[in-house]
Amino acid sequence: MLANSVQRYLAIYGIHYGWVLVSLVFLLTFFNAAVTSAPQILILPITNEFGWKISDVSIAIALMYLILASICPFSGAVLLKFGISRIVLVTIMLNALGLVLTIVSYEKWHLLFSIGICCGMASGIIGMGLAATVASRWFKAKRGLVVGILTAAYAAGTLIFIPFMAWITTEYNWRLAVFPPIIGIGASGILFLLFSKDWPADLKIAPLGEKFVFTPPKENSSNVVIISFNCLVEASSHPSFWILALTFLICGLTSTGIVGQHFIPFCADNNVGIVLASSYLAVMGIFNFIGTVGSGWLSDRYDNYKLLMCYYALRGVSLLYLPYSDFGVYELSLWAVFFGLDFVATVPPTVRLTSKSFGVVNGPVLFGWIFAAHQIGSAIAAYGAGFSRDSLYSYAPAFIAAGILCFLATTMIIYFKTISSKHIYNV
Repeated sequence: MLANSVQRYLAIYGIHYGWVLVSLVFLLTFFNAAVTSAPQILILPITNEFGWKISDVSIAIALMYLILASICPFSGAVLLKFGISRIVLVTIMLNALGLVLTIVSYEKWHLLFSIGICCGMASGIIGMGLAATVASRWFKAKRGLVVGILTAAYAAGTLIFIPFMAWITTEYNWRLAVFPPIIGIGASGILFLLFSKDWPADLKIAPLGEKFVFTPPKENSSNVVIISFNCLVEASSHPSFWILALTFLICGLTSTGIVGQHFIPFCADNNVGIVLASSYLAVMGIFNFIGTVGSGWLSDRYDNYKLLMCYYALRGVSLLYLPYSDFGVYELSLWAVFFGLDFVATVPPTVRLTSKSFGVVNGPVLFGWIFAAHQIGSAIAAYGAGFSRDSLYSYAPAFIAAGILCFLATTMIIYFKTISSKHIYNV
């Protein structure tokens, strides 16, 4: 009822209701960013309190990414079968449970359940599939921009919450730092209940940029696992799918896995305090927001293959630079700006290439599999970097290896562009 009233009001001013969905997903992603980023704030205080090693906590983070990777291939199919609002509410409850259990944990395996399983399941159920679903269903025009905006929500959440949570951890107690994201995801869930719709057709409107109302596919009685695997089987014969998946694996390894979870401990090894290190992440978040929205705008207008080549190459340069800097204010500020512009800029062109290759209905489902590869990369880096720190007493080898892999991704995109001119896909 509220959605219909708002839609009629917005129509008077020529505003498409799809932007309401974008706003809802932006808020949810904004607060989810605090949930998934919380472990890097908690690594040092938890290890100090219980006398554990960094790898004891990072293995829980790695499990979170592995659980996420094992579930997100089915997120598009789950959203297709059960609807956006119901699935969002399930993920909110899981995230809240994971954070609450984290603050009462006192054994290592407790973190495996709270951070690893609960938060991993919550993130995996929606993953980037929610952004891809909303962009594909509600927008024909400006689709890349929408994906850029929704991806930038993660940067905005990092910008606001990481320094705030670090300040709470330093001034009060690390257990209090998890309450702001719990309140935020609860509020975003209420808004979803009131204003969310699954398809433009539910409001009898066409997607933005489309002249005709798109009739949603009839509800598929098949199990969501079968739906997702059927899409995977159809796409698996296309080289484009595997190249997108492998390059996105490298994307996860070189962004959320290593920088997203180990930047603050790496800074601590170089005499940079937790609050100051988190401020560099805030700077990175500002430019991440700019870079990701800009990437969405660019992906609507320019060659997505060339954009990805540039993004991975520039990321490789920044990762190789960090271990050899002296971790001074100027050097880290420069790095935060440079890396921030590129942090998740790969997402809009990757989503667009997925939709272009596999269609509006199957594209979001298949992006779930591609995003799973991203999270596998994140898991490898989350644990591998912690293991490197404990066994080699340095994060430097992990960052150098990540930088080299970025150049491998650039090479793979060059090959992808070459074969794309010889094949036309439409799964």
